[in-house]
Amino acid sequence: MKIVVDTHTHTVASGHAYSTITENALAAQSKGLQILCNTDHAPQMPGSPHIWHFSNQRVIPRFLNGVGIIRGVEVNTLNTQGEIDYHDDNGDYVDWFLASFHEPVFKPATEAEHTEALLNVIKSGRVDALGHLGNPNFKFDIETVLACAKEHNVAIEVNNSSLTGMSRVGSIPNCDEIVRVGKELGVYFTTGSDAHFWSEIGELEHAQALLEEYQVDEEKIITSSTSRFLNFLLLRGKRPIVEFAELY
Repeated sequence: MKIVVDTHTHTVASGHAYSTITENALAAQSKGLQILCNTDHAPQMPGSPHIWHFSNQRVIPRFLNGVGIIRGVEVNTLNTQGEIDYHDDNGDYVDWFLASFHEPVFKPATEAEHTEALLNVIKSGRVDALGHLGNPNFKFDIETVLACAKEHNVAIEVNNSSLTGMSRVGSIPNCDEIVRVGKELGVYFTTGSDAHFWSEIGELEHAQALLEEYQVDEEKIITSSTSRFLNFLLLRGKRPIVEFAELY
């Protein structure tokens, strides 16, 4: 299996990342990626850009250095009602919504509250994937949430950064269980480097190894081909991206 899409990356616009979209695209090209998702942090995250940053991604060429650019955002799950920090009227300008818990925005609470928040953000229909769920500060009912994600065609991210032991320490056993359960349930998986510097773009070896360990069907790994990823967006109700016609 080869991973050709990185669905979780940050630029200097996120406030605590250090590379430009051009530098990230160059790195993606060198790693053999075919699609790069730009997912800077949404406005409630300290240091993040104004909402206009996301709607104005339409000025970024669809291809940079031969790599397809997906206009995305990493939104924050704000509360147990599943609200996110992104306005509906700007949604047409964004291709990919990744929703995550972040401690500065959602104070860690109980397992029941985390589970409720995840179920509601899935059911809202507003997000395409759930990010770095292995974080031990946000324990949740894995089987219940993943079953809901399967029902609503929301992808589950395997976050490479969480598997390195450097970010969200304590995530590795949780990520292992998430992939095990997700394989049994038949959820869609996505892979993200969570890069905050260009050299981390496309670093997905730990995520890939975990998916291979549990023999997850390649058809369920939406980043294993451009066609799988782009057709997943269609499944989510997105409009075709005409510039990517040859990648479907």
